[in-house]
Amino acid sequence: MTTEVRPRLNDPAAQAAAEAAVERFAAELQEGLDAGEAETYDGSFAADVMWGSPYGRTLGDVEELLDVHRRLMAAAVAPSSRFEIVRVLAPAAGVAIAHIRRQALEESGFSEMGSE
Repeated sequence: MTTEVRPRLNDPAAQAAAEAAVERFAAELQEGLDAGEAETYDGSFAADVMWGSPYGRTLGDVEELLDVHRRLMAAAVAPSSRFEIVRVLAPAAGVAIAHIRRQALEESGFSEMGSE
């Protein structure tokens, strides 16, 4: 049996900066959700963001995503929630891969997970 050495994605030298960037991003999401403002919620996304909806649809344009989030926030669809950082990887300086979840504060609310 041969043991393969698998590459590692994370660069420990870039970890602290990646974690700080993800913390700022999660705070921005929280601020946008709490205020019901799609522009704040989606503020850091690139023009060609890829966003998967819980209904199986994938969006590839920030204007399309903003339109969806404006409608959802106006309808107050998401319950009171907090964003939690599950894990952050830093493959290179200036790059972060994060798993962030939105956790409903009440048991009856729905939660979501995502990566950025």
